[in-house]
Amino acid sequence: MERRLAAILAADVVGYSKLMGEDEAGTLAALKAHRITLFDPTTKKFDGRIVKLMGDGVLVEFPSVVAAVECAVAVQRALAKEDSPIKLRCGINLGDVIIEGDDIYGDGVNLAARLEALADPGGVCVSDIVYQSVHKNIEASFEDMGEQKLKNIDGKIRVWQWRFAAAGQQSSSSETSTDEVLVIPEKPSIAVLPFDNMSDDAEQEYLADGLSEDLITALSKVRWFFVIARNSTFTYKGQAVDITKVGKELGVRYVLEGSVRKAGNRVRVTVQLIEAATGNHVWAERYDRQIEDIFDLQDEMTNTIVGAIEPELSAAERKRVAAKAPENLDAWESYQRGVWHMWKYEPDDLIAGLKLLKRATDLDPNFTLAYAYMSYIHYQKVVLGCSDNIKDDLDAGMKAAQRALAIDDQDSVAYFAIGRIYMMQGQHDESIAALETAVKLNPSFAQAYHGLGMVFTLADRLEDAKASCLHSERLSPRDPIHWASTVVHALACVLSGDYIEGAHWARITIQNPRSTSYWPHAVMASSLAHLGQIDEARAEVALAIKEKPDLTLSYLSEVLPTKKPNGLDPYLIGLRKAGLPE
Repeated sequence: MERRLAAILAADVVGYSKLMGEDEAGTLAALKAHRITLFDPTTKKFDGRIVKLMGDGVLVEFPSVVAAVECAVAVQRALAKEDSPIKLRCGINLGDVIIEGDDIYGDGVNLAARLEALADPGGVCVSDIVYQSVHKNIEASFEDMGEQKLKNIDGKIRVWQWRFAAAGQQSSSSETSTDEVLVIPEKPSIAVLPFDNMSDDAEQEYLADGLSEDLITALSKVRWFFVIARNSTFTYKGQAVDITKVGKELGVRYVLEGSVRKAGNRVRVTVQLIEAATGNHVWAERYDRQIEDIFDLQDEMTNTIVGAIEPELSAAERKRVAAKAPENLDAWESYQRGVWHMWKYEPDDLIAGLKLLKRATDLDPNFTLAYAYMSYIHYQKVVLGCSDNIKDDLDAGMKAAQRALAIDDQDSVAYFAIGRIYMMQGQHDESIAALETAVKLNPSFAQAYHGLGMVFTLADRLEDAKASCLHSERLSPRDPIHWASTVVHALACVLSGDYIEGAHWARITIQNPRSTSYWPHAVMASSLAHLGQIDEARAEVALAIKEKPDLTLSYLSEVLPTKKPNGLDPYLIGLRKAGLPE
């Protein structure tokens, strides 16, 4: 077996399925023209060897990592100047590859492909080893994207990206579903960035994260505000950020950032509210407190921030939306650690999160949010296919959600949790009512809009489903589970008979490096089968089964109950054509 070190460039056409659906002949002609006039000669100029073409993608090997990056940037700049409908994402890695004839394999190739999927349209993502090798040798500015967990890649990889934004061009986040610049809402809009832990003890990270999350929750309940979801703002964690750039990427007018330092039994919190477009400070404050006063501190900061952004809000309104804190600090810590595990959406983390949330409710039996997220974890175990007993998990989820509502019938997360359980139990009207209550109580609750998108899909309200998914994506454009909204959007398209759009949204989901579970491959397989692309559909079924070996048509019928009899038929018929077992 021959091996060698090589620089690998993986490139892919953005929105290929959609382009083909709109104009197949024109798209193919444009791709061919760009290859002949731009990509091939540029690759040759930098001594690259095209290893293989993969439909809408290409794999290129370079003898020099500098040459690989210069080639990718040159191609992207040329495409931008042409204002072409053809846009590329590029990923570059330097690593060990296995040689077999003219082809190459190995982890070095796999990582390049994952980096490509992470890039913005028109962008170039590189691994840290590539950045360290080239950043002093080429005229291109890279942005630190921090450590990223990439699908099927062990550990976390530090990633850097060259964007058009660095060259004065428009760019959108790789997590958004379109290439359009996000429009800032008319209502006051804010993103709360994860607070920095300035303590010497890394174990105090939970305190900084907890304060950030509690502020997001409290501000979200102000009906005048448009608040970006926690999962999007936390993608900036650990990065040195440009506030103006954050404002553009998330489409908000204000950005809140801060830091937490704990020493002994005292905590110091510094907070500043910044107008994103100008970088001007609207308000800043420093708080020194005993650790026992942490909940009073949260309430005080929330009220002050609300007052700084919307002075006309009354004191009564600010009091109404203040977060209801647990009485026990140990319970709060267990809750924060449990939620940290929950957001990872991995089977082992769901179990760990459930144990920690149970501990929180044992310490504080009136901890509403802990019960609500216990319910949500039981739901996740079922929907992600890692439940040992579906009925038991749904029953436990219902019991926890009911307990949350019994404690506080004005808590949006409790309605969200019970709405998800209702849906999985086939009670669609009850699910819709609960989730609509959740978004009424918290208009910025991105996950509740995603939940509505899914239950609308199963209730045969397909246009409402698509609209809810798009709204969820706007509220949380960088969400690590952005893929969940796009794959539900894809399923809604399949059920409405729009298989080209179904394939388009499924492809977006698959290209998301944080995508997980069998879902995106199954929906893609059904879409392709309906479009007559049986071989490609069978390949997607194989990938879905690799994620969940016991995946069958009957299993899908069980975990996706529809309001209309046989409502899943278009989806299941496509999968049957693609070879999924009964």
